[in-house]
Amino acid sequence: MRLAAKTFSWSLVHMTVAIAVAYALTQNWRAALAVGLIEPIFQTIAFALHERAWAGREPVPVRAHAHH
Repeated sequence: MRLAAKTFSWSLVHMTVAIAVAYALTQNWRAALAVGLIEPIFQTIAFALHERAWAGREPVPVRAHAHH
């Protein structure tokens, strides 16, 4: 449930930024909304998959370095 909430929250932030950047570059609201709504959908899916992949990894033990 936490992953779903975090993913949804991030998608809203990402969408807002994507629309703002697309508008700044194009000065066209229609293009900005198209880019800003489509791109974050794919980024959100990639983010969720990335989080799941990292959640399933075993932590790598950290070895202390001997100082001379």
